[in-house]
Amino acid sequence: MNHTATIRPPIHEDGLPGSEATLAPQPDWQPRYPGSGRLKGKIALITGADSGIGRATAVLFAREGAKVAIAYLCEDEDAAKTRELCEAEGAQTVIFSGDLGDPEVAHALVDLVICEWGQLDILVNNAGEQHPDKDIRDITTNQLQRTFQTNIFSMFYLVQAARPHLK
Repeated sequence: MNHTATIRPPIHEDGLPGSEATLAPQPDWQPRYPGSGRLKGKIALITGADSGIGRATAVLFAREGAKVAIAYLCEDEDAAKTRELCEAEGAQTVIFSGDLGDPEVAHALVDLVICEWGQLDILVNNAGEQHPDKDIRDITTNQLQRTFQTNIFSMFYLVQAARPHLK
């Protein structure tokens, strides 16, 4: 059997936050299989769901029957596309923009999900931020603090807020 792979050029993006809508070529992430209802009746909150792994996770959870809360920083166009893709799979969605490195914002997100659907079954802490530099001496204090605020503290705040609702 002969399989031909398509070679795609690497995708690089400068600046934060990243926007998937502006990438060329567009990422090919969408799996091609039918859902089987494994998450029917479940409520999933996914951070960083506007693009990349977060978007793929949101769409797959929707395909499996989950209601999906899409959390993102400020990439409105990307988040709207994720919502559109989830709803095309038949899922109910809510969308939330905010800096989850702020504990009040993280708690507000969980409160929104509980207010909307009355439960939370799945939390996917996917939001992430990085500031690539060639030399460690080039990383500023602000970059380091932002990275930890987004990548570490936001996960703690969300688990802290979500824990009482998770079964």
